[in-house]
Amino acid sequence: MALQKISVPREAAGERLDKFLSAHVPGLSLERARALIERGLVLIRGKKCQISRKLWGNEEVELNLPPPKAPAKRAVEGPELPVLHDDASLLIVNKPAGLVVEPQGGSVPSVVELAAARLPPFDVEGVMQPGVVHRLDRETSGCLVLARTDAAVAALDKAFQEKRVDKRYWALVLGETPERERLEAPYGRDPRDPRRFTTKVRSARRAALSYEVRERLKGATLVEVKLETGRTHQIRVQMAEAGYPVLADSLYGPDETRVHPAAKVIGRHALHALRLALPSPATGEVVSVEATLPEDYQRALAMLRG
Repeated sequence: MALQKISVPREAAGERLDKFLSAHVPGLSLERARALIERGLVLIRGKKCQISRKLWGNEEVELNLPPPKAPAKRAVEGPELPVLHDDASLLIVNKPAGLVVEPQGGSVPSVVELAAARLPPFDVEGVMQPGVVHRLDRETSGCLVLARTDAAVAALDKAFQEKRVDKRYWALVLGETPERERLEAPYGRDPRDPRRFTTKVRSARRAALSYEVRERLKGATLVEVKLETGRTHQIRVQMAEAGYPVLADSLYGPDETRVHPAAKVIGRHALHALRLALPSPATGEVVSVEATLPEDYQRALAMLRG
């Protein structure tokens, strides 16, 4: 058991114990706080408590966190996860294309399962597996951060919300784009196809990104994209609807993107999370990493260079 002692301030008098804990212990959800109380792992003056216990103020709460449980066992086989950064709070890997981030059942391995098996320790929500704070599409390769603890999940979520995370992608798109451009629009699920998202809807949610040209190619452009928001499929949607679909994108691109010779070389949409910079919850310092372009991406680039 890992023991934490939390001092209750006078101004917290009258608060429910479960809600106080979830608000004052980084990364502790209300559901887990209630489960720990019910198991008798939360004490005040050495006594077990009820979930609905009202605090008096100025008391001390003892929170006993049990060791994390092993995740559900299943044989996990998959590619290596190249490590770009590793510390006590977070792990950043270069995700291979073709891997989903979270378990979806079936035989397809996920990054979460591979990391839990090969790159411990993790303790998130009482389980020995990493916490997911952002995602990449199955076919997208590159920088992916995973949290090692509940406190790291909370800190990283806050960093994303406060826009203290800098994410840069390289996208191979068809056509000749402007030298640089910023795109912003409403964003939501396509009412005609639930698999797709679009900017052509009325929505309070916004999607914003900016890009700059890195290289002009034969019939295509290599652009570096900076995300200002993190919407599902965002780069693929906004670039396609601006007239510059991502090469080999089978969902948002026209037929041209799929039959292009370079599309056959890469065999998946040409999107790579190249760089990532964010504050480490362990040290407070900014961690900056860059993920090497995978071989399929490099081959497509070589073909487009002529």
